[in-house]
Amino acid sequence: MAVLALGGCGLLPDVVDETSGWSAQKLYSEAKENLNEGNYERAIKLFESLEARYPYGRFAQQAQIEIAYAYYKDNEPISAIAAADRFIKLHPNHPNVDYVYYLKGLVNFNDDTGILGRLSMLGMRAEQDMSERDPRAAREAFLSFKELVTRFPESKYAPDSVARMKYLVNALASHEVHVAKYYLKREAWVAAANRAKEVLKTYPEAPAVEEALVILVFSYDKLKLTDLRDDAQRVLSLNFPNSAYAKGVNLEGKAWYSFW
Repeated sequence: MAVLALGGCGLLPDVVDETSGWSAQKLYSEAKENLNEGNYERAIKLFESLEARYPYGRFAQQAQIEIAYAYYKDNEPISAIAAADRFIKLHPNHPNVDYVYYLKGLVNFNDDTGILGRLSMLGMRAEQDMSERDPRAAREAFLSFKELVTRFPESKYAPDSVARMKYLVNALASHEVHVAKYYLKREAWVAAANRAKEVLKTYPEAPAVEEALVILVFSYDKLKLTDLRDDAQRVLSLNFPNSAYAKGVNLEGKAWYSFW
């Protein structure tokens, strides 16, 4: 039986690699064409073949960048980020490394839209536990854009990175406020206060600070921490004297609000 099995192997047709003998230029051109046409899986394979056969040429380094981009376009964020990280590690001083930081930021930024981007539409439904939503992608995107702007302030990708960073700060702060409001609905006053304090500490310039202060006043009031409540109220009154969220606060121990 073993002899027959071995003999049968000779009957199988040989697998021919159509790219055998292709130059680096040919491989790159074909891969780029497939990438432009949306054939991302095919493009990735060709770029990988190029890098394997011609590891030291200029096309190999560009192929590494293109692989990260192809994974990004093919909705494979984990692979895209891994490819970007690999390039940054291997070529930290490459002329186009700023673009790779930008691409890495975009991957996480777009992944983030599923986490934070729909908050305004979802509202705060009672059955939805916002504390289970993980804003890690947003934070990672922010760090990538920040690295780009810090290291390459003159990069053509810097202005867009700054704009995205501002959006992310506001989105992350809003996320914390939504979670705080979730805890308020469940009368988890300590948890709500901690989330509100996180907004004040980490995102002091974000618009969500106003709501965070109101939540802090309300939570401290419920916890009967009058000194902390009064301090938070003074900060709220000083910075937002016409707050749209706070109808009024009675510092004798009662507070009422209009944001839920």
